[in-house]
Amino acid sequence: MGCAVIYVDEKQGRFHLQGRAYSYCLQLDEEGRLLNLHWGGRIPDADLSQLLSFYWEGASFDLRYGRLPLELPTPGAGYYGTGALSAVNPNGDSILCLQYKGYTLTAGKPTLPGLPASYVESPDEAQTLTLLLEDELLGLRVRLMYTVFANYDVLARSMAVENAGKAPLELTCMLSASVPLYGCDYDLLHLKGGWGRERAPQRVPLNQAISRVESRRGASGHEQNPFLAVLEKSATEFQGRVWGQTLVYSGSFLAEAAVNNFGHTRLSIGLHPDMCHWRLAPGESFQTPEALLVYSDQGLNGMSQAFHALIRQRVCRGYWRDRQRPVLINNWEGTYFDFTEEKLLAIAEKARDIGVELFVLDDGWFGKRNTDTCSLGDWVVNLDKLPGGIRGLSEKMHGLGLLFGLWFEPEMVSPDSDLYRAHPDWCLHAKDRVRTQARHQLILDLSRQDVQDYVIQAVASVLERDGVDYVKWDMNRNMTEPFSALLPAEGQLETQHRYMLGLYRVLETLTARFPKVLFESCSGGGGRFDCGLLYYMPQTWTSDDTDANERLQIQYGTSIVYPPAAMGAHVSAVPNHQTGRIASFQMRGNVALAGNFGFELDLTALPQQELDQAKEQVLAIKSLRDTLQKGVFTRLESPFEGNFAAWQFLSQDGEDLLFCAYQRLVQPNPLSHRIRLRGLEPEACYRTEDGQSYSGGRLMEVGLPIPLPKEDFSSYILRLHRT
Repeated sequence: MGCAVIYVDEKQGRFHLQGRAYSYCLQLDEEGRLLNLHWGGRIPDADLSQLLSFYWEGASFDLRYGRLPLELPTPGAGYYGTGALSAVNPNGDSILCLQYKGYTLTAGKPTLPGLPASYVESPDEAQTLTLLLEDELLGLRVRLMYTVFANYDVLARSMAVENAGKAPLELTCMLSASVPLYGCDYDLLHLKGGWGRERAPQRVPLNQAISRVESRRGASGHEQNPFLAVLEKSATEFQGRVWGQTLVYSGSFLAEAAVNNFGHTRLSIGLHPDMCHWRLAPGESFQTPEALLVYSDQGLNGMSQAFHALIRQRVCRGYWRDRQRPVLINNWEGTYFDFTEEKLLAIAEKARDIGVELFVLDDGWFGKRNTDTCSLGDWVVNLDKLPGGIRGLSEKMHGLGLLFGLWFEPEMVSPDSDLYRAHPDWCLHAKDRVRTQARHQLILDLSRQDVQDYVIQAVASVLERDGVDYVKWDMNRNMTEPFSALLPAEGQLETQHRYMLGLYRVLETLTARFPKVLFESCSGGGGRFDCGLLYYMPQTWTSDDTDANERLQIQYGTSIVYPPAAMGAHVSAVPNHQTGRIASFQMRGNVALAGNFGFELDLTALPQQELDQAKEQVLAIKSLRDTLQKGVFTRLESPFEGNFAAWQFLSQDGEDLLFCAYQRLVQPNPLSHRIRLRGLEPEACYRTEDGQSYSGGRLMEVGLPIPLPKEDFSSYILRLHRT
């Protein structure tokens, strides 16, 4: 286990989860209640029992139970905040009295049934502590699971709830983590956005009451991301203490930072209590999604790098996890629905000539799909557009030396489709209510196994028959009337979560059946950018906004939690289709290189000069892919705070460095600008491709001067090698 280990002192009721850079200290009190006395910097021992007396002092009107740093707060005995677990029993009350009953300590990490989660590849990579709590009156048992990784500074936490009693229970709140923190003089950080402007960091003073971010959309959503952090007011990108949490889940969620009237903070995350109730019959159990917790005393970059390492290597998985991702071209913004096979092949030939490796055919290849008003659900090729079918087009693409990819939106159905006419009850809807459409479409009810089986069969038949190497899996609207024709009235609030379990079953089946197909997720761009989908698909289309200037902010904000290897980033045409902005081809390419690189335009319409530039960009990307996909990413300057954005990639062995800086707008009589790099060896020599040499110390302390051309949206890329 190296320097990460779990210590148990059952006689003293003490559990010390000690990671490489953090400690998480649990303590039983004399009444068998589980308390959390420390989550923060690594400490040598966990005897913090003297702190307990301070939590008991001074209680008068407020009950003492409400002062305790409970690890699993429940309602009914004097705790008035958001509970981590709540269950209504046949008496109609929701009181829970959970007492400690025992523990198990195992090597490795168990899987979570039906859910994505972080994982290990050998038992010596982690230890997992499971604590058993029970309400004996109800027969309700709770297993709290904590995994400490040997090589990642992330704590994984989840909860399983079992009804071992004789009467049914209704779970009304099941959060994955709820952790008390000492004090409240913090800032709050979350990622706010909308379609085309996803995941903009919002840092505000911590509200001295309750601060919430949430999604009720049935998806993690464009508006908020399943992430929340608190940080010291003095914390920066590179120093200060930060506590962050994210959820391995793709549906409705709640994340909360609540300050109680004793001046302490509680950080929580999990399923949204308003959108998920669950009937638990005797003998049944319920597993929550997994929360990933990070503590960093190295500022926001320290937190981000901890998330990046685990997500890239132990959330993402499969054939493509560690392989170089192909440079692709997607035809969507180049043709939209208006294409023929001849047009696609003409673009593909240009793509081959500049070194592109994968051609992706987007929407419009099936049914009567010449607009977005019909045919979703009917995954049958349109032979008017593609006379040789998908198989014929795929063979021609392969003949050009290109991999071939295809767009699907399998979770949706158009009212104008053969599928809907045959199965009108297969969509999410409420009895006798209007079925709200968005983008002329409804959502298939994936809580139903028959619908899941149809989606599996429909997608699999295309992949098996037609030689598809890549799938872009889209989901272009959020849930309305999120109810199911198959569930009884008392079970309708289970629909959203059952939908997610159904989606995960579909994805598990398809990715296992087609392990070498590269799946990329999309939801109107970045509307489901979360660890739940990254478990099945190692990259996500970051945003439908392909404007290079906008992408600086979108990709910067996304990197707060997610690694660049998870981000799809394309060079598109100008004027940009979303903003009308014009940026140079060089700028567009230099922004897109900070993700999984591709093109989204009509290459046959480019002048030769830009085709030459595109070929140079592809060559550069291929020589940099290992560093870009596997290196340590560091944010250097924020596009939210000034006229510049900058970041760097440092290879795992520390030998190769890519520095990227971007000027957004030209300024008159500009000040000189230098940017300091990070994480280098001070005494080492770093040499540029044109032979200039710099010491690591100079690059970190003095910085690099940035050229300031008289051109809006300019970029400066420098590659260095340690000698």
